[in-house]
Amino acid sequence: MIELIPAIDIIDGKCVRLSQGDYDSKKVYNENPVEVAKEFEANGIRRLHVVDLDGAASHHVVNYRTLDLIASRTSLIIDFGGGLKSDEDLIIAFENGAQMVTGGSIAVRNPDMFCRWIDRYGSEKIILGADVKDHKIAVNGWKDESDCELFPFLNDYTKKGVEKVICTDISCDGMLAGPSLELYKEILTEHPTLYLIASGGVSSVADIEALHEAGVPAVIFGKALYEGRITLKELQAFI
Repeated sequence: MIELIPAIDIIDGKCVRLSQGDYDSKKVYNENPVEVAKEFEANGIRRLHVVDLDGAASHHVVNYRTLDLIASRTSLIIDFGGGLKSDEDLIIAFENGAQMVTGGSIAVRNPDMFCRWIDRYGSEKIILGADVKDHKIAVNGWKDESDCELFPFLNDYTKKGVEKVICTDISCDGMLAGPSLELYKEILTEHPTLYLIASGGVSSVADIEALHEAGVPAVIFGKALYEGRITLKELQAFI
């Protein structure tokens, strides 16, 4: 069964969502992310994807106190991303309750450091973030496009020990128009043993079912929940 991973994106300590990574499109859904996390947990959810959007747009982790509050008041297994640019940021994330971290920009900008993290903490704790726009990796909170092509990027890091990848098609994210199913099928054809976590575009339970049928191991979704397109009750069939 596909693993369900709701997302809590944080700006100024609040639960928000963006459209296609555009910070000007910010919509606040809840002033208290802990309340949101507790509701997820009460409905059987076990995993949570927390993104520090302030951190992603800056040079260090920002909303670590919010991470700590969620981690200390729930038993959810949290992976944390956004602003992880140094060893100190990584330590802050783990010390504040993250069981896993996602590195995207760091994997492009400083591959040596990212590989050290994999060697030091293991592939269970270090997730590769592959945020894609037109098959190229985007960095710095999706504000910049790199020269890295998706498939060589994945090939390189799977050889270096990466086993889990969150792949977000930026063109789909927050648009509620369906996920990039063909892209994920293409990735799994190339890397059938990869624990691929699909992210972006999920608009309904039917989208989750389609990803499950395509063999995608896990899915991150947020806006569809916050907009009422998916209810927590509907998700019980996957839990």
